[in-house]
Amino acid sequence: MSTPFPFTAVVGQEDLRLALLLNAVSPAVGGVLVRGEKGTAKSTAVRALSALLPEVAVVPGCRFSCDPVAPDPSCPDGPHEAGSGGMRPSRMVELPVGASEDRLVGALDIERALAEGVKAFEPGLLADAHRGILYVDEVNLLHDHLVDLLLDAAAMGASYVEREGVSVRHASKFLLVGTMNPEEGELRPQLLDRFGLTVEVAASREPDQRVEVVRRRLAYDDDPAGFAARWADEERAVRQRIVAARELLPSVRLGDGALRQIAATCAAFEVDGMRADIVMARTATALAAWAGRTDVLAEDVRQAALLALPHRRRRNPFDAPGLDEDKLDETLEEFSGEGDEDPDPDGPGGDGGQPPSSDGPQADGGSGAQPEAGDGGEPQPSGAGSGEQSAARASEPFRTKVLSVPGLGDGAAGRRSRARTEHGRTTGARRPQGALTKLHLAATVQAAAPHQRARGRTGRGLVVRRDDLRQATREGREGNLVLFVVDASGSMAARQRMSAVKGAVLSLLLDAYQRRDKVGLVTFRGSAAEVALPPTSSVDAAAARLETLPTGGRTPLAAGLLRAHEVLRVERLRDPARRALVVVVTDGRATGGPEPVALAGRAARLFAADGVASVVVDCESGPVRLGLAGQLAGELDGTAVTLDELRADSIAGLVKDVQRRAA
Repeated sequence: MSTPFPFTAVVGQEDLRLALLLNAVSPAVGGVLVRGEKGTAKSTAVRALSALLPEVAVVPGCRFSCDPVAPDPSCPDGPHEAGSGGMRPSRMVELPVGASEDRLVGALDIERALAEGVKAFEPGLLADAHRGILYVDEVNLLHDHLVDLLLDAAAMGASYVEREGVSVRHASKFLLVGTMNPEEGELRPQLLDRFGLTVEVAASREPDQRVEVVRRRLAYDDDPAGFAARWADEERAVRQRIVAARELLPSVRLGDGALRQIAATCAAFEVDGMRADIVMARTATALAAWAGRTDVLAEDVRQAALLALPHRRRRNPFDAPGLDEDKLDETLEEFSGEGDEDPDPDGPGGDGGQPPSSDGPQADGGSGAQPEAGDGGEPQPSGAGSGEQSAARASEPFRTKVLSVPGLGDGAAGRRSRARTEHGRTTGARRPQGALTKLHLAATVQAAAPHQRARGRTGRGLVVRRDDLRQATREGREGNLVLFVVDASGSMAARQRMSAVKGAVLSLLLDAYQRRDKVGLVTFRGSAAEVALPPTSSVDAAAARLETLPTGGRTPLAAGLLRAHEVLRVERLRDPARRALVVVVTDGRATGGPEPVALAGRAARLFAADGVASVVVDCESGPVRLGLAGQLAGELDGTAVTLDELRADSIAGLVKDVQRRAA
């Protein structure tokens, strides 16, 4: 077994370490979501936490980690009699992003269940994680059906496995810890709310601290056991402090004044539901216990708000995470209770909740260089050519109707186009290819019935062989690659017009987020096209690129289409099952170079030849319209729609038109 990196040796990242330690003190806090760029010790810190957790008492031989003092009465390995049990270390179970449903919840032996009527059950990861940590790296990339199962288990504290009338239930209470890079996409709001706390992490910009990170990592890689031994005393001290805080926790008093501050803070930041209030109360109590106090102070409430509220106040994926700390301090001051200390604007002071560490203070993880300001304070890229204008602000986004890819796909689960999926309505049956996951009972019985006499059936049970099993085929929805090809030339540069164009693209990006699509952004202006954003699951990144998009110059429409075609070619090699929808946003004009219109037409016909679904958003305005965008849509074998028609109440026939053209 490999030696984990010591928790106390992690440099900086005080908020991350504090959030993890608070959950170790009080698992009822509800877990941690760690958001941040790659290479910031997210996974290292999480994996190191399990070594600090106290051992747990379990019933000997129970595969579901039942507590010997209060065993689960419905445990599949039970019933167990209450009594003494053995001890084992706390587990950290890792859920791979590509895990199957059976790997997560467990699997039944379908053959034995049908033929013998017995519940032959193989536990999954939810059983392994009971009374421990369930860790999901890149949790934002987890498939929707696994997210649904996690939500159910987290809400009920139990996992249910059902296969055609055969049911197994077992307890599954775990500390959910997830890490993610926001650039790769956001989490579903339902799962986001299940995490008690959230932490934003970034690499330090302080050279001395970065040097120390490298020094410790190299020392660990050279001799993991020796490095861990040098930090053994610090690890032991934190482990003892966790035990002491757990013992103190029931004695911590959460007074009415602190409760009023918690309620007022949640109301002031307009968070949904009551879970935020409960999580803040539990976090503030854990902070007091961690600091060795029996009373919750205002500084505990403030720190709890900074950890529990940022991910609950986002209304859409384009809202920046975080809290207005001035507003937080004003709210706490207004509702400060008698006898409470004033909140410290710099966070908990002294020993007020921070984990012991020999590291220096966490350096500000601010971003790099900011864009230069042009006229009116709007961003202006450096090196702007003549005639180039600074970026226009996007207009308010609006609701759009579905733009779907015609036909039946096999891509990743999502909510846009029809597809053959593991979940959805049953449409038929087939022989299983690999492990059986969804049994079609009627088809299985029909396949086994003619052979019962030959197999010597004498009792009431059906004699079933593996060749009789039939997999249910189902139809659901898939996510697509929505590739935006945006005209940023001088003909699009009018302020009001470009603002409307950006608002339309932003609306489509919001729709793509809700339907679990990947998105990409190609822009063209001047003499060339560029991939402003390679295909990604992060609509935040696409929205950020769109916001700073400048305009000006000629209209190399053909270059934009050819670059988009190349992006699709590469993406098909990476993810051949994911189908694409190309959205071209332009007025249809093509200038620059010899025969620009004819060249654009030839580039467009490449998409038609490949059968790529496409929509042209016609941005032409004014009393005289040339209809060039409509001609481009014809070359693409797609559909043209104006900006006004893009709104949900004006686009009812668009999907049918796309499907009719592709038929």
